[in-house]
Amino acid sequence: MSSFQTGHIGLNVTDLTKSLDFYQRVFGFTTAGERQHEGRRYAFLFQGSTLMLTLWQQSEGRFATARPGLHHLSFQVADLAAVQEAEAVIREIGATLHHDGVVPHGEGASSGGVFFEDPDGIRLEIFAPDGAGDRPAPTSGAPTCGFF
Repeated sequence: MSSFQTGHIGLNVTDLTKSLDFYQRVFGFTTAGERQHEGRRYAFLFQGSTLMLTLWQQSEGRFATARPGLHHLSFQVADLAAVQEAEAVIREIGATLHHDGVVPHGEGASSGGVFFEDPDGIRLEIFAPDGAGDRPAPTSGAPTCGFF
């Protein structure tokens, strides 16, 4: 059997300009290939030479968390300092932040991060593999990322 790894992630957005600004500021992604086709706009976002996200301006409303489909996107960083840098930007731009900042993934876990939303309500996580264990877990008996 073949070995699989995640490639890029494609997201439908309502306002490409707003989403580009958000993902560039929070994640530091660079834009390559913003285009328009038959009135529809789209863009490719990279981290270095790696395609990370494609954004497609072709939706309306807010992300529907009560419907089947995507639960959240999670991005790992090297350490808790990088999580805290992202948290500062999230707070600065006024994005919805859950759990009021950095929390562990669960009771007794050393890994943890921030849980927040993009401009369309898509749930996101930035985490580090350790360093968050001294904080209280917001959810008892279940993974923090499961219920936000």
